[in-house]
This record gives sequence, C-alpha cells and structure tokens, in this order.
Amino acid sequence: MIPFNKAVYLPAAFEHVADVVKSSKIAGDGKYTKLCSEWMEKRFCAKKVLMTTSCTAALEMTAILLNIQPGDEIIMPSYTFVSTANAFVLHGAKCVFVDIRPDTMNIDEKLIEKAITEKTKAIVVVHYAGVACEMDTIMEISKKYNIPVIEDAAQGVMASYKGRALGTIGDFGCYSFHETKNYTMGEGGALVINNEDYLERAEIIREKGTNRSKFYRGEIDKYTWVDIGSSFLPSEFNVSYLYGQLQMADEINNNRIESWRFYYDGLKKLENKGIVELPKVPSECIHNAHMFYLKWKNVEQRSDFIDYMKGKEISCVFHYVPLHSSFGGNKYGRMYEKDRFTTAESERLVRLPMFYKMKKEECEYIIESIINFSNT
Repeated sequence: MIPFNKAVYLPAAFEHVADVVKSSKIAGDGKYTKLCSEWMEKRFCAKKVLMTTSCTAALEMTAILLNIQPGDEIIMPSYTFVSTANAFVLHGAKCVFVDIRPDTMNIDEKLIEKAITEKTKAIVVVHYAGVACEMDTIMEISKKYNIPVIEDAAQGVMASYKGRALGTIGDFGCYSFHETKNYTMGEGGALVINNEDYLERAEIIREKGTNRSKFYRGEIDKYTWVDIGSSFLPSEFNVSYLYGQLQMADEINNNRIESWRFYYDGLKKLENKGIVELPKVPSECIHNAHMFYLKWKNVEQRSDFIDYMKGKEISCVFHYVPLHSSFGGNKYGRMYEKDRFTTAESERLVRLPMFYKMKKEECEYIIESIINFSNT
C-alpha cells in the first residue's frame, strides 16, 4: 500500500533527542525550543515565535489574547478543521462561516466585509494546502474596521504571499507541526506574533499565567501568577525532533515541490479534457506542496475513485466535511448568506499521497492508476 502520508524522519532526530536526554532539561523552553523559535523568526522575518503543543493551542492562545467573550462573532471559512472554530467557541464566541473561492478553496475575501457586524471581534483565514488567501484585501478590511486577523497557517509553513511568509501578515499566525504536516514534531505548533502589543501577555499566557519567562531572563527576582493561562509549552523531546527538519527545510520543501509538479504534469492532460480539476495557485502565491488534490465531477465519482485506488493499494482520502453542516457547526455558528461553493467543492475533492522522499515510481504508478480510472 502506498500510504497517504509518511511522517518526516531524519537521522539527526536521534542525535537531538539523545542530547535532550543527556541534558536532563526535558520540559519546555529549553535549548531546542529556543533554536526552533529563532530559526523561524529569522527565516520568516517574524517578530516573535512561541512554540506550542499544537496549532490548536496557538489558536486558543489568540482567543485569550483577544479577550474573546460570549456573544462575540468570529468570521472564518466553514471549510477547515474543527480547531479553527473550537478555539473561539470555547470562550463563548459564535462562528460566522463565509463561503470559499472554488479555485483555491480559501475564504472568499469579497464576502468578508459584508459579514462584519458590531459583534465581530476577529477574522480567521485558513491558507488551504499552503496556498495563501488574498491577504491584501483582507488586511485592508482589517485596517478599515480595526478587526484583528488570525492566519491559520497550519498547512502554510514555508509558503508565502507576495514575498511574505504565511503566518507573518496578520496580527497572529498559527503553525502546525503535526505528524501529517511538511515538518513535524508528532504533536506541536507555534504562535507567530506580529503585533507587538501582544508580546508580553502571550509569554504569560503560555507559561500558565505566570511571568516565569521574565524570571528566566533575569528581569525580575521571582515569578508569580499574574494572568490567566495554561500549559502551552511543548516538551523538548518534541521540539528537538523538529529542529533537524528546519535545518533541512529547503531540501524537504524542494523534494515535495518536485513530487507536486510531477503529479501536475502527469495529470494535466486529464484536466485539459475536462475530466478532473487540478489545484490552482495564484501568481502572487508560492505554495509549499503541502498536498496535491483532484476534483472529480461529484461525490459519487469521488467515492468510486477512492475505492478504485484502494484496490490498487493506493491510499487517497477526502478532506474536511464543512463545519456549518455538522451538529457542532449548527450549534455554535451560522453560515453567512449562501453556501454556493463550500459543500459542492468539498464533495468533489480528494487528496493524493504526498510525503517527503516519495519515489518517482510511486508517483508514476499513482498517475497511471488515475488515468486508468478515468478511462473506465
């Protein structure tokens, strides 16, 4: 079976994890936490990067930083993972789901302004498949209404929009280093803080509501409880596993791009015949090959395709069920105006295997199988 995903493994991980064991500093904010944070700050030109236990945790931190309260409204796409919504629902907010663009599967920036009310406290955008949302328009709306923007860039590490790294454009950016992502620490994430007004409080929230970070830097002679917070720090074991991958970030990225282009070139003729649709990447975006997907004509054809590929020992999967169509989505949110594209496009989409060091023969076999299915 060709798996849908293989977590990145590098031999350096053994060395770095062993280094943590020998150091006896295995909790958060040790050597590797600092190395990873500093690497991202430098590479992405980010003001501050705080490593977290997950992208979910990073999103939850933004909800605390923005003082989200019951009755507040958060604008976001329905086509996303539940964490995007849960982070704010936990504080009593209501999700206002906005339709997506069918070309990129990202939130339709033209609908955001119309969805704003006096209760709107944040706009959350999701960079699907590592392809950026139309951030110029979104940031103009943010400035006009003084509403902060949170980039859910879980899939966006090493991708950019007009030369700017995803996660560094809005007030906050949230990264994922889950097992399924381009760079992984098993479970983990990071909060990128681009608005300096939130820097000090973010450190406190991440340290369980204490000013311990200041204490460790020698800025105060003791630390104490000063605000709400939680345990958002990842273990040094996890972060040390990630560090070697960041050192080889370009090689990993280029390898995935190569597989993505191989898929695209091999399947373009099917798109030209109107059989499938391939991913669209606007000219202002540089993606990171987080995924390669196809769109079939309808959900029935997609289901037949997944079954066919399973028979060929190739694991292909569909993605999100739109949140607004779920029990939780109906309870904790509402769809703004019409669902023109979210459900229809999500039901057509299927993801192909994509991972670091995919073999050319695997890609060729997958492409051959897709072409054979299209001829049945």
